Amino acid sequence: MRKQIKQSARKKSVRAKTGKPAVAVGGKHFVSDKVSHFTESVIRDMTRQAMLHNAVNLAQGFPDFPAPPEIKEAARQAVAADVNQYAITWGAKNLRNAIARQMGVWQGITIDPEKEITVCCGSTEAMISTLLAVCNTGDEVVIFEPFYENYGPDSVLSGAKPKFVKLRPPTRPDGEWTFDEKELRRAFDRNTKALILNTPNNPTGKVFTRAELELIRDLCLEFDVLAITDEIYEHILYDGAEHVSMVSLDGMRDRTVTINGMSKTYSVTGWRVGWAVAPEKITNAIRKVHDFLTVGAPAPLQEAGAAALSLPPEYYKRLAEGYRARRDHLMPALTAAGFTCFRPRGAYYVMTDISAFGFSDDVAFAKYLVEKIGVACVPGSSFYRNPRDGARQVRFAFCKKPETLDAAARRLEKLQAK
Repeated sequence: MRKQIKQSARKKSVRAKTGKPAVAVGGKHFVSDKVSHFTESVIRDMTRQAMLHNAVNLAQGFPDFPAPPEIKEAARQAVAADVNQYAITWGAKNLRNAIARQMGVWQGITIDPEKEITVCCGSTEAMISTLLAVCNTGDEVVIFEPFYENYGPDSVLSGAKPKFVKLRPPTRPDGEWTFDEKELRRAFDRNTKALILNTPNNPTGKVFTRAELELIRDLCLEFDVLAITDEIYEHILYDGAEHVSMVSLDGMRDRTVTINGMSKTYSVTGWRVGWAVAPEKITNAIRKVHDFLTVGAPAPLQEAGAAALSLPPEYYKRLAEGYRARRDHLMPALTAAGFTCFRPRGAYYVMTDISAFGFSDDVAFAKYLVEKIGVACVPGSSFYRNPRDGARQVRFAFCKKPETLDAAARRLEKLQAK
C-alpha cells in the first residue's frame, strides 16, 4: 500500500512539473495503438479554424439555411407529445416503416422493417456499427480514394486493414473521376471481407455509373465480398446523373449493407439519425453492436424522420435544383480566383487543384486561406492514405446560402495565382 501511495505521489509530481498527466505507470501505456493510425477529423478542425478567424466556412458540409418547416414542426409535436424516452433500440417503428416504404420507391427493393433495418445515431454510427459487426482481425476492406475521412479509421477500429483504390481526377473540366479496373481487381483477394462505396461521392462529387457498379458487383460475387454503400447524397444529383443503388443489382440483395440518413437530404446534420439496411443475419449483428455502442437514436427526431420520408417527390426535385444553382454559383468564383475545379455530378462539394498558387502543400494553403483570405476549405490530403496524393487539392462545400457564397467570392478575389 505504501508503495502504491508513493507511485501516486510521483504521478502527481510529474503532472505538477509538466502540466500534463502521466501517460504510463510502470511502463504500461494507457492509449490504444489503434489511435496512432489516424488523427482527429481535419474537416471538423477546419470549422474550428473558421470560427477562430471569422472566416466563411466552406469546409464542413452542413447547410447554413433552415431545415424544411414540416420536419421541424414534426419534431416539435413529438417532443410536446412526450416522445422523449427510449425508442426501440433498433429504431422507432414509424421510421423503419417509412425507410422500408421509400426503399421500395427509390430502389425498387422490398425490405422487412422488422428484420432488415437498424436506425443509428447518424450514418457515421451506422458505418462503424456495420464494420464492427462484420469484420474480424486480419480482414481487408477495399476503399476508393479520395475517401470520406471516417472510412479508414473505421476500418482500423474494427480490426480490419483498409486497401485503397485510386479515383483519378478528370483530364478536362467536364470530365469524370475514373478508376483503373485492373487496380481494383488487384485489391481483391481471399482476405477481402468488404468494399465501401460512397455514391454520390464525398469529396469528389462522382456518381458511379451503372456499368461501374456492375463491374464492382461482379468482383464482389467472384471474391465473396460484402458491399457497404454510403448513399447519404442519393437525392443530390446534377446534369442528368442517375443514382443506382448497389442493392438493386442482380446478385447483391443478400450481400449489400445500404447506409443512409436524414442529415444531407433534409438539412438536419445535427439531428444524428441514420440507418443501415441489410439482410437479416447481418442486421442482427449490426443491432448488437449498435445497442452497446449508442443504445438508440433520439426518439422525437425519429418521429420527425418518418414525416421527412413522407415528403412529396417535388421536394427532392427542388433539393437537387437548389444545390445545382449553388454549385453553379460558387464554381465561377473559384475559377476566377485561380482554382482548377473538378465539376461534381452529385453531393455538394467541389474538389479543386491549387497548383496555380505556388504553395508547397495543401495544408499550408488551407492555413493561408483561412487566416489571410478568410475562407475555410479542407486540405485534400485528408482524403488520401498518402498525404502527397492530395497535396495539390482542396475541397469546398457549397451547401450554403447565396449570400454566404457571395461573401466567400468577394474574399477569394484577394487571392493571386503565381
